[in-house]
Amino acid sequence: MSENQKHPYHLVDPSPWPLVTALSLLVLAYGFVTFMHDDKVLLFAIGSVALILSSFFWWRDIVNESEGGKFHNKVVQIGLRYGMIFFIASEVMFFAAWFWAFFDVAFYPGKDSAELIGRQEALGGVFPPEDIELVPPFGIPLLNTFILLASGGTVTWAHHALKVNDRRNFLVFLFLTILLGVIFTGFQIYEYQHATFAIDEGIYPSTFYMATGFHGAHVIIGTIFLIVCFFRGLKGHFKPEKHLGFEFAAWYWHFVDVIWLFLFTFVYWWASV
Repeated sequence: MSENQKHPYHLVDPSPWPLVTALSLLVLAYGFVTFMHDDKVLLFAIGSVALILSSFFWWRDIVNESEGGKFHNKVVQIGLRYGMIFFIASEVMFFAAWFWAFFDVAFYPGKDSAELIGRQEALGGVFPPEDIELVPPFGIPLLNTFILLASGGTVTWAHHALKVNDRRNFLVFLFLTILLGVIFTGFQIYEYQHATFAIDEGIYPSTFYMATGFHGAHVIIGTIFLIVCFFRGLKGHFKPEKHLGFEFAAWYWHFVDVIWLFLFTFVYWWASV
């Protein structure tokens, strides 16, 4: 921040990383399409590596701006909080699309409807289709529910410990949150491996895998977010009065928890009733 600057806002320096990240996402998205349709992984792998590298360098610059002590003042922190709130709101809308697709076909499976004759032929007029063996909701899904709820408690405990400058408990409970996130992901992989239906076997399998799969991706992203916070915590980056990086990670993790409660209630339990 220049000594002659007359306002409290942070005017960022020119950076290549927004453009590089956008191009990486473009390659990743196109590569994902080719992977899903043609089993070609090259573009998907290139896009993934490019996205990871560009994100690392971009976030490194942001961390350096924060640790410098002169850019992320109280006014800038308010703007950053608004940005994170709007980002999580956009994620809510993202999952709303998958729930919309799920409930649309669940409430209107095409029974006795001439307008939905194609859906009736695909589903037999009932949802889920009778030939689909659903994942038992009170097995791994219920266990994963308890795991995520527990992780919400541990991340809150870690946040409280940080606010009272108890760094030992902050790191301990943050590590427990990361561990629970990894365990959740492991159980979901196991569930997918033992599911009796594939994503291309009908409307229910496609909505099931898209909704739970994207949630699983968000769990992995959130776990990486928390791992970065753990190593930053080891370096002493966070202070009781200023720890936006960890605060945002905790917000994101709570969002992931809430989405899972809706998924368990409707996609697993309600669909099986």
